[in-house]
Amino acid sequence: MKRRSLLTLPLALFTAGPALAARPAPRLSIRSFAELKTPLPLPYDEGADATAAVDAARRKARREGKRLLIDLGGNWCPDCRILAGTMALPELDRFLNAYFVTVMVDVGRFDRNLQIPARYGITGRLPGVPALLVIDARTDKLLNPNNFSALSNARGMSPQALADWIAGWAA
Repeated sequence: MKRRSLLTLPLALFTAGPALAARPAPRLSIRSFAELKTPLPLPYDEGADATAAVDAARRKARREGKRLLIDLGGNWCPDCRILAGTMALPELDRFLNAYFVTVMVDVGRFDRNLQIPARYGITGRLPGVPALLVIDARTDKLLNPNNFSALSNARGMSPQALADWIAGWAA
């Protein structure tokens, strides 16, 4: 059998990103975060039973054949609020509802509900928020263990880039 040089293998084999399962993201109606509806949402219920909420969302995702999207963050976090405002745009909200069941989990100041990321092998301090865990609802497996904090600098991205990243994980 002839050996192939690593240089001849497709680059896609070496990428750990979502592009292999990607769906095209909807084109957003805004080009900058300045166009988001204000005030920005406070998306995290600080008093919620996070374990029960995640369990219910996983059951729903499994029943509907969707992926589970767990958004870990805090209402104090501007990047979390920008992401939530972007996700609330009608075109992205429709896309999310078609492919995901989303649950918002308040992690306080990295000191609350840490049992949720721990369930998926993420222990210790989160590297940043928002952290989006993409879960296969059938197997309860974390699909993005290497880049769940990719959107923790949401302010440094465009709204469309946020939508594109999320869409890359739609199955």
